[in-house]
Amino acid sequence: MSLEQLTEGVREKVASGGIEESVKFDMGGDGVIFLQGSDVSNDDGDADCTIKISAEDLADLLSGELNPTSAFMGGKMQVEGDMSVAMKLGSIV
Repeated sequence: MSLEQLTEGVREKVASGGIEESVKFDMGGDGVIFLQGSDVSNDDGDADCTIKISAEDLADLLSGELNPTSAFMGGKMQVEGDMSVAMKLGSIV
């Protein structure tokens, strides 16, 4: 999946309302997705919580093929910053 497709996938997930805090999905060389509330962009800014994940694993997460808890426990994603913000994302993805 391209960065544009992943960004649109995140946008669809938060269209009805996201979380107040800011979150950045950092996919390394594949880019970043920054979200706050229902605003989603590819701007690389400071976030309350940064989730490091591969583009492929993020695609699986958005499609429901990858469980967020399993991804974290299995080392497929790392969380930096406020862990409680990452927990709130579970209800979205």
